Amino acid sequence: MRRILCCLFTAVTLILCFSMPCEGAFQTDIQTSAAAYVVMDAVSRNVIYESNAHLKLPMASTTKIMSALICLESGDLDSEFTVDPEAIRVEGSSMGLTEGDIVTKRTLCYGMLLPSGNDAAGAAAVKIAGSYEKFAELMNERAEETGMEDTHFVTPSGLHDSEHYSTAYDMGILTAKALENEDFREICGQESAKVRFGNPPFDRWLKNTNKLLSTCEGVTGVKTGFTDEAGRCLVSSCKRGNVTLICVTLNDKNDWADHAALYDAAFSEVTEKAADVPSDLRLPVAGGTEEMVPLCGQSEVFYCENSSQNTRVTWEVEAEPFLYAPVEKGSIAGYLVYRFGEFETSRQPLYAACDVDYAENKGGDKSIFEKTAEKLREFFR
Repeated sequence: MRRILCCLFTAVTLILCFSMPCEGAFQTDIQTSAAAYVVMDAVSRNVIYESNAHLKLPMASTTKIMSALICLESGDLDSEFTVDPEAIRVEGSSMGLTEGDIVTKRTLCYGMLLPSGNDAAGAAAVKIAGSYEKFAELMNERAEETGMEDTHFVTPSGLHDSEHYSTAYDMGILTAKALENEDFREICGQESAKVRFGNPPFDRWLKNTNKLLSTCEGVTGVKTGFTDEAGRCLVSSCKRGNVTLICVTLNDKNDWADHAALYDAAFSEVTEKAADVPSDLRLPVAGGTEEMVPLCGQSEVFYCENSSQNTRVTWEVEAEPFLYAPVEKGSIAGYLVYRFGEFETSRQPLYAACDVDYAENKGGDKSIFEKTAEKLREFFR
């Protein structure tokens, strides 16, 4: 009997641990069809709602969030090239590439994020890394950098493979990182877009598969997905007021309605908060008419706060120890970096708030090098 009671106690404990929500998450009465889901703040990564958020599952074409992000970060987005004929021979959804087509990386990102083209993902992978396998290595390296601890990529498109999986939470933090990229935000938020490709290239329209863009208040992206094994997968972002939330559902046959209901509930739970903006930021100027130049930022950083989470917001200035005169007003002098816990979530440029002219050295005045040394000693003091 003692052994039976011990086994029962262990089983109950494991069940409770498995179903325990993320620390700080609210409880909700909303019933979804999802095998796993998460709703989180795009800036702080605070989890608002979740169920099985760390359960490893296939994520189908939401994989292309990572593929598109790597493509956008690779640079040289608008140079034309001919697609690799083998890379575009892939089953499933397509942007319509054929052998000999001339494209750009930017066009392929539209093809990945709007019609969910597996051909676009394959062409991008081979162009950037030389092969699917090498591109998967880049994907996994980027996943590790992003903090995706329960994810492994095999394909650039998300076609099923037993070793290709992620979690709702990991896809949420990937999306938060992707939304920091201006090009990504621009592309995934369009219901349709005119792009140019072919041989010779000509204009054509691509339509976004994300119906939430037109049916749910405030939705700004991001990506749909489906395979027989993964079921319906959906990652979306929604901005109301100054706060952006991310919702991820995996294997959810009722995803459109579930995302809308989760957003309505989540936005009613959270409080909009502006991160503290440091004042009186200045940098030393070497060889200038002024010893210091004041710095100014461009925009505020907003995030959501709830009573069950104590988000620690920190910031730091990334800049050279000093600037050389002359300094032009409005020139970028450094960056104000915000961190929420372990995540760097915003990098705002800092601008010189005024002009600082070059100071000529005359007579017995100290040399520029002596003045610079004094400024450095003062700065580090």
